[in-house]
Amino acid sequence: MSPAAGHPRGLYTLFFTELWERFSYYGMRAILVLFMAAQVENGGLGLDDATATAIYGLYTAAVYLFALPGGWAADQLFGAQRAVWYGGIVIAAGHFTMAVPTTTTFYVGLVLIVLGTGLLKPNISAIVGDLYPEGGARRDAGFSIFYMGINIGAFLGPLVCGFLGERVDWHWGFGAAGVGMVFGLIQYRLAERHLGGAGALPSPYSPDPVVDAARRRRGFALFWAGVALIALAVLAGAAGWIRFDPLQIARGGTVVIVLVAASFLLGLVLFGGLDGMEKRRIGVISILFVGAAMFWSGFEQAGSSLNLFAERYTDRELFGFLVPASWLQSINPLFIITLAPFFAWLWVWLARRNLDPSIPAKFALGLIQLGLGFGVMAIAAGFVVEGGSVLPTWLVLTYLLHTTGELCLSPVGLSAITKLSPKRYVGQLMGIWFIAAALGNLVAGLLAGRFDPQAVEQMPGLFTQILLSTAGLGVLLLLFLKPIRRLAGGSDR
Repeated sequence: MSPAAGHPRGLYTLFFTELWERFSYYGMRAILVLFMAAQVENGGLGLDDATATAIYGLYTAAVYLFALPGGWAADQLFGAQRAVWYGGIVIAAGHFTMAVPTTTTFYVGLVLIVLGTGLLKPNISAIVGDLYPEGGARRDAGFSIFYMGINIGAFLGPLVCGFLGERVDWHWGFGAAGVGMVFGLIQYRLAERHLGGAGALPSPYSPDPVVDAARRRRGFALFWAGVALIALAVLAGAAGWIRFDPLQIARGGTVVIVLVAASFLLGLVLFGGLDGMEKRRIGVISILFVGAAMFWSGFEQAGSSLNLFAERYTDRELFGFLVPASWLQSINPLFIITLAPFFAWLWVWLARRNLDPSIPAKFALGLIQLGLGFGVMAIAAGFVVEGGSVLPTWLVLTYLLHTTGELCLSPVGLSAITKLSPKRYVGQLMGIWFIAAALGNLVAGLLAGRFDPQAVEQMPGLFTQILLSTAGLGVLLLLFLKPIRRLAGGSDR
């Protein structure tokens, strides 16, 4: 993490900026559903579970979807460095807006965080890549260090924001997330000089400066028109001119995303001018799209149904201290920090022996482990149905299986897209990965809404359904591994 260690000093800047941004994101996320589902007399919004989890799904899905226009704005208008700065300011404003105890400020704050994260999240990663123009193993090591910053922030955020939110006041938790983002902004501004020219300027439209300036003006006009449209929609909702139904929006959004992704992939095959091998690889990308969406639909139960399970059905008393339910959200990043080095070593060790699993095989292993985690929850839910609460070890084991599944699937996702995509469509197909994550988050919110606290006896069956669908898809991928590898034509590792 220093010049002496072979890494540019700018990595320090980005490491700590991302640490504080993830502190704010995961800190707020840990108490989001708990706050919405809490009774009004307890300081919450008093929403039913289906509505609360649908809003959670819409929020987390929007974060991924807005990474696409956020990346475009940096490439064409601001440059990545300024996009990170502006994004961080908007995120902090969103958290502080949520700290104001009114329903309107809560929803406005969520919108601001989505917009700010869309600007910051994709572009800070792009700057990391720009710090290593030579690529290679040094760049991979730089991203590994950066990824550690993400998980340290994700570990600390729920501990601080969760304690303040659950033990003091929900809005103190939201405000603490904003303070964390401010720390990140201060650190970023003080150490920004170490970034040099990495991500400093937008990509030129044209070598002709006159043409470039004209097209950039049109780009800014489009950008501000989009901002104005979003502001108008927020104003209309706040004034009561339009009534937004989170459940209907989530269901409709799911259908729209599926249709858009399917139409794009099919259009690429039919009209993209691809040769036979490229068409077959688009088929593999389509399979991975389904696998990724299915994985995230289960994995993102962590902040919704599993979070509510921790609050309502888990014995969290430890030496006389009632552990906040949100603290269990820190288990996944803790496992990531602990296990990621082992998995990195494992893939290298297997590769040296020509035993490294292919990308579809890793997807299958990830889905199966995710499903097994819900098998654990089905057993725990069975004990809840019999009466009483269960030990937190059930959730800890579930998060362990989900983490090992994540380490099998998530790191290879973007790599798979770059390897399988036709060169002229890499950027657009990268967007497909974000869309898969957005779809998974939307479905996660809808799935979580099916867990009715008035019908606890249904809970084991619902967890079992998720087990069968996720692990079942993983087994199906394993059964068809050879045909999928033939379609990939040797680009599945």
